[in-house]
Amino acid sequence: PASGISAPAGWLSEIGWGGQSRVKSLPRVSPGAAQKHATVFSCCNVIAGDLSKVPLKLYQRGANGQEQRVRDHPAAYLLNVESAPGIPAIVMRFALAYVFALRGNAYAYAPRDGGGDLVLVETLLPDAVSVLKAGRARFYDIEDGAGVLRRVPARAMVHLRYMALDGWTGRSPIEVAAESVGIALAGQEAAARNASGTFLKAYVRMEDVYDDDEAYYRNQRRLRATLDDPEGKGIPILGGSDEIKSLDVSAADQQLLETRRFDREQIASIYRVPPTKLQILEYGVKANSEQAATDYLTDCLLHWGGLLEQQYALSLLTDRERRAGFFFRHDFDTLLRPTTKERYDALKAAIGGPFMTPDEGRIKEGLAPIAGGDRLYPPSNMTRDTKGESDAQ
Repeated sequence: PASGISAPAGWLSEIGWGGQSRVKSLPRVSPGAAQKHATVFSCCNVIAGDLSKVPLKLYQRGANGQEQRVRDHPAAYLLNVESAPGIPAIVMRFALAYVFALRGNAYAYAPRDGGGDLVLVETLLPDAVSVLKAGRARFYDIEDGAGVLRRVPARAMVHLRYMALDGWTGRSPIEVAAESVGIALAGQEAAARNASGTFLKAYVRMEDVYDDDEAYYRNQRRLRATLDDPEGKGIPILGGSDEIKSLDVSAADQQLLETRRFDREQIASIYRVPPTKLQILEYGVKANSEQAATDYLTDCLLHWGGLLEQQYALSLLTDRERRAGFFFRHDFDTLLRPTTKERYDALKAAIGGPFMTPDEGRIKEGLAPIAGGDRLYPPSNMTRDTKGESDAQ
């Protein structure tokens, strides 16, 4: 060929649409094929589900380092209430996080009105988005929710990308680890064939001593029906020169169960999901569930959530807003919500510490402020000065 390459690699593989192992007999790894494996689906589902069900709050950090919650920004509403007409924000955020984890690239259309305010955040099918490059600028050919074909600049798009070596071209974790995932898919296919009984069970040697072809094939069908009997009650009656050689291999002999357990652990490690979160309970019991939840937060969710927070900020906040200290943060406290006793004990210690006022503690519990509740209690080894309160009364 003119390029001088006799066997060029497929360009779809180069941009991350399919991963093929050097072992050609392994299945080709693609997002569509990989999510059929229960562990891949579980990892993406767990990550997307937990990141979408917690609030994604907008804050502004002042020059003194103090953070203040921002509630009246359009992005705060679009990310937590309604992302587009008729689309709950949780649906949009789940879809983006799921596709982000599975494919490494996720897209949403985020246009602004004449005043520069966000109008909506609309998820897009990843296969229907084309990325165009013009120097360092990026443009996107898309079809929006109204069916209108558009070419939009990067400032009107949310482009989530994972493991982007050039900063723009995201890569899927399952395609980077294509051989490991390919082995898992091959093991799943082997287990499915074993369950369906399509493994080669035996071979039959039949002498050609029949009067005609019809008699030969009739005996062949009889033997096959006996071997395929799901209840194993058939007893083949053989001719004097016939022979059946069993080749049946049990699941234990193939070590399918051990192999599939190892595959699940490998896939969980690719996504940084603790095995106990996927109901792989050999490594954890209920006694250490609290520590497992903490490990899941620090090792998994903070990793994926941090990537989403910064990319949302880059897409949904203006340069002026980012420079003014605006940023997004997932509220993971809802995932680690304590029991009523633990919550009350913590508030009691914080208010008596003193760390917060009684009113601040009451507000956390959804209660109204009380008279005098805006004052910090003194430390427990000091006496509270009630003179000011007596004079006020």
